Amino acid sequence: MRTPVTLRQLEFLVALDDSRHFGRAAEAIHVTQSTLSAGLKELETTLGATLAERDRRHVAMTPLGAALAVRARSILRDVEGLVEQAATESDPLAGMLRLGAASTIGPYVFPALVGGLGARFPRLRLRLQEGLSDDLRAGLRDGGLDAAIVALPYDMGDAETRALIDDGYLLACPKDHPLANRDEIDGGDLTDRPLLLLERGHCLQRHALSAFGDEALRQDAAYEATSLPTLAAMVAARAGVTLLPEIAVRAGVAEGHDLALIPIRGAHPRRIALAWRRGAARSAAFEALASACAEILRAGQRP
Repeated sequence: MRTPVTLRQLEFLVALDDSRHFGRAAEAIHVTQSTLSAGLKELETTLGATLAERDRRHVAMTPLGAALAVRARSILRDVEGLVEQAATESDPLAGMLRLGAASTIGPYVFPALVGGLGARFPRLRLRLQEGLSDDLRAGLRDGGLDAAIVALPYDMGDAETRALIDDGYLLACPKDHPLANRDEIDGGDLTDRPLLLLERGHCLQRHALSAFGDEALRQDAAYEATSLPTLAAMVAARAGVTLLPEIAVRAGVAEGHDLALIPIRGAHPRRIALAWRRGAARSAAFEALASACAEILRAGQRP
């Protein structure tokens, strides 16, 4: 009788496929390299096939190994979902929840959410991850994330979304800039002023350029930033002007820089929303999570 394949062996296979390195794979799942290697060898013996080709420096998955790793991920997700469904029958917001957020949102909402959600759902354990919106959408689709905080409008495929807050913009400019002493500005004040913005791939870059609908704004092609703190620093260095999201300003992204922050009239805000897989077993829990997140973040918007 053939020895059965174990879930632990499938976890070893997925870890190796993810890292293509025995040491990093072992570290990722908190086992020794020898344990991982032995477990994979046992799996290969059980299946009667080679799943990975090894030498001293490299690991290459065989076609069968790569294909089985895809199936193993699905099996492990199903098992995890089974365990979570049982554990959350009496308390839907208990246990581990993998929550992602866009990198222009996460640093400015995670601190409030961790404290606020912890007080409301003491049995909830959050595993937080930041990334680009494309990566978050893929994480939801592939099961790497349970839910994600994203900025709309953005095509989230068939994911469910619930609005949390609207996030407007402030113009950030040096204090000696011609617009610095204005009480507020509108889109017309920006049409001939190229904006310092994030690099392409960030939703905020697209949202900022479309903040006034048909009144197109222009990005300064000479520079693309990788983060909002970098943008604030470049404006302070008189490299140009930018639009900063209100949640980032409230969280202190402009602190330490000699900047003027000017309200903008008529700009379309981006909508911060919680997204999750349509038909997820914990959909009712995500609805409750969205309500709690909205309450926490709206409280942070009040003066």
